[in-house]
Amino acid sequence: MPLARVQIAEDKTAFVKTLKDATSSNSPFQTYADILLFVALVGIYHKRRVRLSKLSRKDPDPVPQDQFKARSILDLVAVSDASDLSLLLRDEDSDQRRITIFQEYVNGGLEILQRQLSGAVDYTDLLLLNLNALRDSSHPVDR
Repeated sequence: MPLARVQIAEDKTAFVKTLKDATSSNSPFQTYADILLFVALVGIYHKRRVRLSKLSRKDPDPVPQDQFKARSILDLVAVSDASDLSLLLRDEDSDQRRITIFQEYVNGGLEILQRQLSGAVDYTDLLLLNLNALRDSSHPVDR
């Protein structure tokens, strides 16, 4: 059984491509799998899960699960969201349910990042500033 691929909402494809564009100084990520993992975590952090209405079929292509360096993260996201250990079963239905949950967090994370990075010249610098601010607010320095 081939594993389901992680797809991107059609209305987010242009933004996703700018996050990876190798010819641009705007591109902080090397692979689409890296982008999807990062934005899924943004979606999870902000508790933003958004259904995908229309999926992109090409450019970027759906990302195979084996391209994620830590594929188990997809399992963890799904199980923690649904509190359903049956999602860990290795069958087609469970696989599709895991991917759907992950894709919806990706879509929510993309919405958030698209808003935050709107008008930015350098995505990398702005992402780092946002991550530093997040770190500083959640771990105040001891006095």
